[in-house]
Amino acid sequence: MRPRRLDEYIGQGHLLAPGAVLRRAIEEERLFSMIFWGPPGSGKTTLARLIAGETRSLFLSFSAVLSGVKEIRAVVEEAGRARREEKRKTVLFVDEIHRFNKAQQDAFLPHVESGLITLIGATTQNPSFEVIAPLLSRCRVLVVKPFTEEELAAIVNRALADVERGLGGLGLRWGEDALTTLVRAADGDARVALNTLEIAATLARGKVITKDAVGEAIQKKTLLYDKGGEEHYNLISAFHKSMRGSDPDAAVYWLTRMLEAGEDPLYVARRMVRFASEDVGNADPRALTVALAAAEAYRFLGSPEGELALVQAAVYLATAPKSNALLRAYGRVRGLIRETGSLPVPLHIRNAPTGLMKGLGYGEGYLYDHDFDEALAPQEYLPPELKGKARFYEPTNRGYEQTVRERLSYWRKRRGGPPPRNE
Repeated sequence: MRPRRLDEYIGQGHLLAPGAVLRRAIEEERLFSMIFWGPPGSGKTTLARLIAGETRSLFLSFSAVLSGVKEIRAVVEEAGRARREEKRKTVLFVDEIHRFNKAQQDAFLPHVESGLITLIGATTQNPSFEVIAPLLSRCRVLVVKPFTEEELAAIVNRALADVERGLGGLGLRWGEDALTTLVRAADGDARVALNTLEIAATLARGKVITKDAVGEAIQKKTLLYDKGGEEHYNLISAFHKSMRGSDPDAAVYWLTRMLEAGEDPLYVARRMVRFASEDVGNADPRALTVALAAAEAYRFLGSPEGELALVQAAVYLATAPKSNALLRAYGRVRGLIRETGSLPVPLHIRNAPTGLMKGLGYGEGYLYDHDFDEALAPQEYLPPELKGKARFYEPTNRGYEQTVRERLSYWRKRRGGPPPRNE
């Protein structure tokens, strides 16, 4: 059911609508090397074939995984023959172009630059992460979007009606909600939609493809996710920001999306432990305990029982008071250390386990805090070079940190230091 002509292609209007960049390049036969970046089943290979057909170019396919120097030479020779004998351009299609190694690039790039070959790559991975800069600089990245539900419906309906290449000879029709169920389950993937249709057609009862038949064909939908690629980072970012934004509904949604797609639950648990310190901190010190307990509960129970502990922790973190005072304190200290270097530990708070050390003044003048009212000795603990200018931890007025803030303010006044800064 691949489209044979450009006007049969459904979707990708941002690239193929009249006046769009790719449409103009095809119509004017002014092709450029490009990389199609999009999810599986979004029509990348089909687009490459159509481009070659519409521009009367020779279409050659190359495997970045399976092919070597011998195949590269054959491609270049065939492209040269097509130019000399047939006056045709050559479109070289490289699927999974993120696997293109340096030797393959070095062999192809001169011929891409000379115009002998128009390179069209396809990848599901973010090219800025996965494609090496020399190759990326010679290609234009075109984003290929997942098909909408309306576009998928048009694709499968065409297959259902097409007598020559589709299922039109079977006289099938859709039962109630069957088409909607199929296109939603396909999740933007035309290949999944067509494969599901083909299986559902064999399960049709009385020429009707029912919702139950579609469900049986689907069995278990695989959600769009790549644990090593951009979607992995998109989802974990959405999860983290939803908790930070105190939205438990969104937090549970993104958490469940990751778990259903096969993410390692312990990876999610580790991110929640980090979140407990980074975004909740001492506004609710129990948050770290809850996050660690959820990780341990999952280790103890496994899937699916242990996943509920992760949900519990996500909701707790999302609804906890928020503070990034610890993160800011850590950043301030790191910045100051880079500026001031390794300042020596003041003698009065050094340990003095030997007579030599005592003789050198180690520990001399140290005041034992418990000998003073409220266990608060009037002494400095930072290097003298930082006296009066080092206020790293500034608690907020949220949650338990309000109590900490009041306590610190009192102690700093007792020691003669400045109170906490206002938020």
